Amino acid sequence: MEDDPDPAFRTYCHLFVARRPWRRGCIDDLLRDIADDKVAGVLITDTRLLRIHHPYDGGADVFLATSEERDRVRDRHADWLSRHPLSL
Repeated sequence: MEDDPDPAFRTYCHLFVARRPWRRGCIDDLLRDIADDKVAGVLITDTRLLRIHHPYDGGADVFLATSEERDRVRDRHADWLSRHPLSL
C-alpha cells in the first residue's frame, strides 16, 4: 500500500506487542487507562489468538474460541451484560 501523496490524507498506525505471564492484576493499570479513555485500540489475547478481549471506555467485546465457551462466560458474568432489550 502506498502513502497518499497528500499529507492531509496520510494515516498511521502504531503497534506494540508484549508477551507477559498471566497473574492477577497484571493489566489493571492498562484497563484503568482504557476506561479513562487515555489509551485505545487495545487487544488482549491468549498466545494462540483463540480468545480476544477488546476493552474500551464503555465496555468490552470478547471473542471466544467456541459458542459453548461463549455461553459459559456469558452465564458466569451475566451481571456484566447490558440490561438494554437489544443488549446494546
